[in-house]
Amino acid sequence: EVDWFSLASILFLLMFAPLIVYYFIMSCDQYQCSLINPLIDLLTGKKHLSDIWDKTPALTYRAAGIYTLWVAFQVFLYVFIPDFCHKFLPGYIGGVQEGAVTPAGVVNKYQINGLQAWIITHVLWFANVYYFHFFSPTIIFDNWIPLLWCANILGYAVSTFAMIKGYFFPTDAKDCKFTGNFFYDYMMGIEFNPRIGKWFDFKLFFNGRPGIVAWTLINLSYAAKQQELYGQVTDSMILVNVLQGIYVLDFFWNETWYLKTIDICHDHFGWYLGWGDCVWLPYLYTLQGLYLVYHPVQLGTANTIGILMLGFIGYYIFRTTNHQKDLFRRTNGNCKIWGKKPEYIECSYMSVDGTKHYSKLLTSGFWGWARHFNYTGDLMGSLAYCLACGFEHFLPYFYIIFMTILLTHRCIRDEHRCFSKYGKDWKRYTAAVPYRLVPGIF
Repeated sequence: EVDWFSLASILFLLMFAPLIVYYFIMSCDQYQCSLINPLIDLLTGKKHLSDIWDKTPALTYRAAGIYTLWVAFQVFLYVFIPDFCHKFLPGYIGGVQEGAVTPAGVVNKYQINGLQAWIITHVLWFANVYYFHFFSPTIIFDNWIPLLWCANILGYAVSTFAMIKGYFFPTDAKDCKFTGNFFYDYMMGIEFNPRIGKWFDFKLFFNGRPGIVAWTLINLSYAAKQQELYGQVTDSMILVNVLQGIYVLDFFWNETWYLKTIDICHDHFGWYLGWGDCVWLPYLYTLQGLYLVYHPVQLGTANTIGILMLGFIGYYIFRTTNHQKDLFRRTNGNCKIWGKKPEYIECSYMSVDGTKHYSKLLTSGFWGWARHFNYTGDLMGSLAYCLACGFEHFLPYFYIIFMTILLTHRCIRDEHRCFSKYGKDWKRYTAAVPYRLVPGIF
């Protein structure tokens, strides 16, 4: 059942999330990234909405061609090029992998080849920049708003298709969820794992490609635009490219691990993931680079090193925390964490068919500090991206605010699900690890 608060939140996002993305991008295009001046102009009558809209670049055939080729190329890399990176990269797990068991008891197989797709894409990008010169490296920035319309078209199209598919030809009817509320079903999705053919999995493709592969290309295009406009690339732009590049590479290096995350294991595929991955992710996760095109910032050596260290420490915490839990799960607790035998709480839960299962909840290492300490590391890295932009404008700090809300909400969702699953055992766990994100505070 859908409670009134959830429905109100969903209606708000469906109505205003596309406007928020447009407002941020428009403010940079027309107001040098000021979020206040457009409102002042509208409230004082200096400008009308029609004035702002008339100055907004429209959809072009060039942008439509670029975007169509981009998505088609990523589909080709995803579906038709089996992974070969796992054959020669030590420690990398790719190729055909199994996901978690779905609510209907299905275990899907995935072709993990995101790292390969990222490498091929970027090799071709740099080959064009330095040798072929088929297009300018500023092509993404130069068509940024027309490409926004293309991304919205794809986001709404795939979300609508996923809903129709869930009703009329689902991949697995037992893994469909119908609430009876159209808006909730459209946003949160009906099918758990909608697929076309054997390998095209909507969730894995749209979560990882084309948005995250494009993330680093978008930042490179921003850097190229800085070079074109000012004759140099600032240390802050390099810092943003490096820190966000590490995050993207980490995602693809650990794509198999990603099959165990909340997006794949719990979320159904609807507008939240479909439109969100097509529009929200590539447009709002790259605001720092966009801002630096309009407001180049030279940080200096000391500030650069300090922000870089914050980003590295955050990444270390994020990666180490996830590694500790993964190691603990894979070995069923027969391992060492920080040189010691791990501490844990044994718990049990009952599945729908009445079978009793047993599990273990880790309470040592970083998982003894806080119940979601991996999110804490993620937030530290997110803050580093924003600090690279200085303090003159609010716009680049939207990312850390959004990530804080998102990850706090995920904490609550996670814990509600775990309490429903483990009951009294979950209370024992929260007593042993009382903090969610920040030890001693929250």
